[in-house]
Amino acid sequence: MTDDAATVFADAKAYTDEPRLHAAMAHLRAHDPVPRVDHGPYRPFFAITKHADIMDVERDNNLWLSEPRPVLTTAAADDVARAQLESGAGLRTLIHMDDPHHRKVRAIGADWFRPKALRDLQTRVDELAKRYVDRMRDIGPECDFVEEVAVGFPLYVILSLLGLPEEDFPRMHQLTQELFGADDVEYRRGATLEERMATLLDFFAYFNELTASRRAHPTEDLASAIANGLIDGEPLSDVDTASYYVIVASAGHDTTKDAISGGLRALIENPGELERLRREPELMGTAVEEMIRWTTPVKEFMRTAAEDTSVRGVPIAKGESVYLAYTSGNRDEEVFDDPDTFDVGRFPNKHLSFGYGVHFCLGAALARMEMRSFFAELIPRLDSIELAGTPELAATVFVGGLKHLPIRYSLR
Repeated sequence: MTDDAATVFADAKAYTDEPRLHAAMAHLRAHDPVPRVDHGPYRPFFAITKHADIMDVERDNNLWLSEPRPVLTTAAADDVARAQLESGAGLRTLIHMDDPHHRKVRAIGADWFRPKALRDLQTRVDELAKRYVDRMRDIGPECDFVEEVAVGFPLYVILSLLGLPEEDFPRMHQLTQELFGADDVEYRRGATLEERMATLLDFFAYFNELTASRRAHPTEDLASAIANGLIDGEPLSDVDTASYYVIVASAGHDTTKDAISGGLRALIENPGELERLRREPELMGTAVEEMIRWTTPVKEFMRTAAEDTSVRGVPIAKGESVYLAYTSGNRDEEVFDDPDTFDVGRFPNKHLSFGYGVHFCLGAALARMEMRSFFAELIPRLDSIELAGTPELAATVFVGGLKHLPIRYSLR
């Protein structure tokens, strides 16, 4: 049973079957919290299922390195990515980097996500939240909430922050779906590795043009800050610049879309909690944290041991990799009371959805702001809401959530 349970980490379809997924993870936490997973087409790894162990790995970024295997990809994709980077090409985002280079690159965009910058952005986010709730009202009484509402709101926020033209937003959405949806037949561009890599090449072609434009004619936006960022007095490499854009433009909206849509589904399926939040709007902050824990849009990151070590008594040799199972850590019974209960007043809520340590999500505060604004606008205007069909989850081993959420509602 333990061997069968451990295969969920290497099975994209497992994330579309929540009862199976959470039962398997609960079994592993209780009986084999650091299983070795050897399940093709992936190279072997150790899954870290306990909250405390995940935090310990995240804390020690000298022992546990992001390079050369920051996320779970197939052995073939690992080899291609490594060859591309060795040749000066390929994707190298913040999640691929280790300190001290990581810290220097992160600093280029950090000011755009600090409290002062976000306070300046609050009015715009509130305006966009109202626009998308109004849109929801106008297209009602039924809609696919993911496709018609949840995608557009955070996409508009982050791409506006970057300074991209609105006519390019659909293209960015499609490329993001293809990038994170490579394991989902509805989202992926093709079945072969070459077809999937073409998505990344399209991203790079777009952002290389953007870099040239912003270096020639800087503007007051995040794209200009990235294009003209300096490391030790030198411009970012072309790879690092394009990769910076890719992670901000894709993860900067797609993960928030997953949390918003999954959060709404949780409220629909737990009407008592929806009514509680309606009666006690001061719970919005804790409700948003619970939605983020509940959905866990980023399922995992990988780390590689820089020297021989162990986790919970399990020996892990230098060069071997661990899989940080955030979805499992966010349901750890030793940390969360009744972890399988959705509780809008949950406090404390030490979820791991934004990571921990030096790689803590750069855009976490923005995501929280967007979610608070959206639900603060939506919930007082809702007269009724229910599912109008079966929710559909994306197949993934990295980032994902709902791809369809059909709802029926009455909205003022």
